[in-house]
Amino acid sequence: MAHVIGGVVDAHEVSAMRQAIEALEFEDGRHSAGRYARGVKSNEQAAATPGRDAIFATLRKALNANALFVSVARPRKFARMLISRYGPGMEYGTHVDDPIMQGSRTDLSFTLFLSAADSYDGGGLVLEDPLEDRVFRLEPGDMILYPTSALHRVEPVTRGTRLAVVGWVTSWVREADRREVLHDLDLAARSIFDAQGKTPAFDRLLKAKSNLFRMWAEG
Repeated sequence: MAHVIGGVVDAHEVSAMRQAIEALEFEDGRHSAGRYARGVKSNEQAAATPGRDAIFATLRKALNANALFVSVARPRKFARMLISRYGPGMEYGTHVDDPIMQGSRTDLSFTLFLSAADSYDGGGLVLEDPLEDRVFRLEPGDMILYPTSALHRVEPVTRGTRLAVVGWVTSWVREADRREVLHDLDLAARSIFDAQGKTPAFDRLLKAKSNLFRMWAEG
């Protein structure tokens, strides 16, 4: 299941990230692609520098403080992050992301959009579904979080520049259906607490959720 998470970073943080990115050097994005994806990938990625890593550190802090992201992803670590840039004529054809990155399993992928949607044409992130393709073009600071197992692509950019941070999460809970159960229990517990406070029913629900998380967590 894909989740759109709005306002992961605010407008001020987006502006600071974009300003920092302008000072970075970019290289051919095919360097990070797997054997079969390399032939369908055409974009640029920020080279490894302390400046790039500082942006990643800021984003990790924001994600770990975001209640919805934590509830959905149950993040144990961030397997990898990249800063991607697409100009006119660039795209990334249908592919599936690598299951292991830098020695860590990848359970969830994300794209944090940094370019205003009206500043470029094309460049939609397309999640391919057996029923229909779903296209995402979000505003700066918003994120799409989706299973790494999904086939997906980035449509050709025809005008402007599409800038984003993409990343991969290793979850404490490997199975997607179990993560969904825990997220549903989070929502139910929050609803009960907001409406009734810390009741016996809330305590029982929180106990069940905590024990399931303990049972399913790896590591």
